[in-house]
Amino acid sequence: MSKVRVRKETGKLYLDFMYAGHRCREQTILTDTSANRKQVEALLSKVQAKILLDELDYAEFFPGSLNLKKIQQKQMSGFEASNDINLDCKQKNTPLFSDFADQWFLEVKIQWRSSHTRNVESILESSLKPSFKNKRTGDVTKADILEARNQMARRKGRGASGLMSPKSINNHMTILRMILTEAADRYEFENPFRNIKPLKLQKVHIEPFSLTEVETILQTVREDYRNYYLLRFYTGMRTGEIDGLKWEFVDFERREILVRETLINGETEYTKTDGSQREIPMFGPVYEALKAQHVATGKLSKFVFCNSEAKPLDHNNVTKRVWYPLLRALNLKKRRPYQTRHTAATLLLASGENPEWVARTLGHSSTEMLFKVYSRYIPNLTRMDGSAFERLIQSRVIEEVVENEELVYETE
Repeated sequence: MSKVRVRKETGKLYLDFMYAGHRCREQTILTDTSANRKQVEALLSKVQAKILLDELDYAEFFPGSLNLKKIQQKQMSGFEASNDINLDCKQKNTPLFSDFADQWFLEVKIQWRSSHTRNVESILESSLKPSFKNKRTGDVTKADILEARNQMARRKGRGASGLMSPKSINNHMTILRMILTEAADRYEFENPFRNIKPLKLQKVHIEPFSLTEVETILQTVREDYRNYYLLRFYTGMRTGEIDGLKWEFVDFERREILVRETLINGETEYTKTDGSQREIPMFGPVYEALKAQHVATGKLSKFVFCNSEAKPLDHNNVTKRVWYPLLRALNLKKRRPYQTRHTAATLLLASGENPEWVARTLGHSSTEMLFKVYSRYIPNLTRMDGSAFERLIQSRVIEEVVENEELVYETE
């Protein structure tokens, strides 16, 4: 059990050992270097030797230690059953789960996006705090955690069965694990969340549109939304990214779209992850569509796509009023607008683009998700500059021109 460890928050070394039935963690001011680690390990060896000889003067080695009072009280009481004493300490010294959850939330929310902050707050108030009401953090058991998870599985939700989905449950449990892990470290009790694995998730099945379906949609959709859906199909931007796109992030000179923000609840904020910060090339039709859109909204709003009041689009409203009616009119299977992103990914891959380049264009940190979700669309690839995809689109444009010319010739 005895070991020299490093505290993640400070990078400082500390001793971790058992003494008199109590787990002791004693902090040092030394950073984690090879020389310092040897020095602390030598100190730990001396402490262990004293413990074996029953000669350890704890106050001499660690004056001012918070553990000193606990150990002295235990030695004076004469109790040797360390488990009973530790349990009693937990019950008396750890805060209520709801109180500690509030404290933890206030301490860590500074590092989150506002949307994630709202999500975590909702999980705490609607799920976790009610599940552990009147429980002290040190009294929460593995059985309590599993029971809370079972209760979540019976709640109504957006899963296929009408109940909470495994993904949502895992999200709730992740927050619970973070809270209990911090509490266990801070109040020195064994973390009850250990060895609890997340629920298995079903494999994601995508339903991308074919290039012919994409062209049919773009030819049929309302004219004031044609540029919007063209960008969705040919860039693979996420809904929040395209709805929150501002003209300041459209570089016509370099022919690039700079993804820097995302729109959530009507407000723009930092993208989903650092990897989502990227530059997307304006493939042929995209450049022309943005030029046309600039004429329409460039002076009206700072947002590329906006309503008559110059405010960003409400994606729920657009989906209900434009997207779903369009699919019904074309007799196409009902699919969420997010399938436009999957469509862009499959078209890019099927055209022969390099998966690493495609991953960067879509805002993935690695190709892992590409191979997991789109593996059957990935042929033998060599290119990595977008040229193959652009040639695919341009070839369809040329085919349409030829067909129109032949039709004119036959008419004449």
